[in-house]
Amino acid sequence: MSRHLQEFFPFRQEIHEGKVAHAIDLLREYETEEGYIVAFSGGKDSCVIKSLCDEAGVKYEAIYRVTGIDPPPLIKFIREHHADVRWERPEKGTFLTQLRVKGFPLGFGRRWCCSVLKHPKQVDKTTILGVRAEESERRAREWQEVVGEAPPEKLLPIFTWSDDDVWHYIRDHGLPYCCLYDEGWGRLGCLLCPLAPQKNRKREAERFPSVVKAYIKAFEALHRLRTEQGKDTVKRWKNGEEMFWWWMGDGK
Repeated sequence: MSRHLQEFFPFRQEIHEGKVAHAIDLLREYETEEGYIVAFSGGKDSCVIKSLCDEAGVKYEAIYRVTGIDPPPLIKFIREHHADVRWERPEKGTFLTQLRVKGFPLGFGRRWCCSVLKHPKQVDKTTILGVRAEESERRAREWQEVVGEAPPEKLLPIFTWSDDDVWHYIRDHGLPYCCLYDEGWGRLGCLLCPLAPQKNRKREAERFPSVVKAYIKAFEALHRLRTEQGKDTVKRWKNGEEMFWWWMGDGK
């Protein structure tokens, strides 16, 4: 049995059941005739919010926003277990296509990718997100369960849930999940993200060498473009591959 699906101890079943009931009530309370948009990434949290929508019996459309740099096993999982999810591709190309022109993102305040690729387009429906306060202090501080006026702009039905709550729900409902969790991955998302810890980026690069090759190809194109444009900053790197490995070192 997966270590994620083992019994949790100690675990307050009555508290967990209360959170599930509250999430379902929340979804039913704010449902409109148009229904919801479920921001679906294929990770464990989005699998849970999609299941909660089914359990609540509310109308929704689940959308996976394609970045082009998600882990291959995650893509396979979505295709095999969530065929009803609609894939939405960015108008100006995936991450590596846009990197060739926009340049490489760095840490907070120096990245363009999330706003371009991850944030939903303007819609007239409430978007359901799997954001949880436990994930980070920033999320706990900046987010709340209901965002906006009624009908709200966003709804976060598992905002107060812990990791144990999420895995307990998955176990109880027999939900399939991506195999990477059983390899020790705590969170799934864009490969080689500059916001991730260095050890995670290194592990990802070793696990998916084909993705590294695709990154280097994009960095080579970026290096050529900046050289042709006469950008002085590009002279610090001999080529795109050197630029890439500098970026992988978090700009050091």
